[in-house]
Amino acid sequence: MDYLAITGAVAAGLSAVAAVGSWKAAHRANKTSVQAQETGERAFQTAEAVARIERDRRHEERRPQFELRLEPRSEQHCMLNAHLLGPDELGEVEIVSIRVDDDDKNRAQLTPGGPTREEVDNHVWGPLRFTPRVDEADTHGRGVGPFTLKVGRGRLFQMEPTPPGRWMTGTSQEQWQWEYRDHPVRLIITCRVGDEEWLLPRRLDLPDTLRRPPSAGR
Repeated sequence: MDYLAITGAVAAGLSAVAAVGSWKAAHRANKTSVQAQETGERAFQTAEAVARIERDRRHEERRPQFELRLEPRSEQHCMLNAHLLGPDELGEVEIVSIRVDDDDKNRAQLTPGGPTREEVDNHVWGPLRFTPRVDEADTHGRGVGPFTLKVGRGRLFQMEPTPPGRWMTGTSQEQWQWEYRDHPVRLIITCRVGDEEWLLPRRLDLPDTLRRPPSAGR
């Protein structure tokens, strides 16, 4: 082998070694870049999770606190006293609505000749409803609102025994009331402060003055 051939072989070998070195270096750099990217993504996800936990914690801390009482006034109605206790930092809360919720029965299926879907949805399936069109209640007694309350203040809303539906021809007012005597009055308060919103389900016991057997007073 002559000198030029040897020199060429050596040069080729060195080139190959250099190429391998360059490939390894590039591979290491790429691997380092990928690891750095993954580390950055994990750090971002961790920061997002921590921020979300902090937001949820603050949201829970700022949850409006209500004292709700049913104050009997007669055998025909009572007053719901909705009092905003705090927290103080809220200052004022927008009450989007206070709605009467139904019992747990499934009424998805309609009976031929029975009530319509609209009638079923509008009817309050529980012991009390808001007195329709009183204290700004809707026409079905399903809910009141919107209005605002300052911390430390409250409002009164008249409630009455829910009447049987127009299709319940064999059920009297007293029978309906007696059927729901042991059911709680279910309320859902939707309230808002700025961009924050809370949905607060509450249950209240029915006043004793509205627990009468069908034969009472006869």
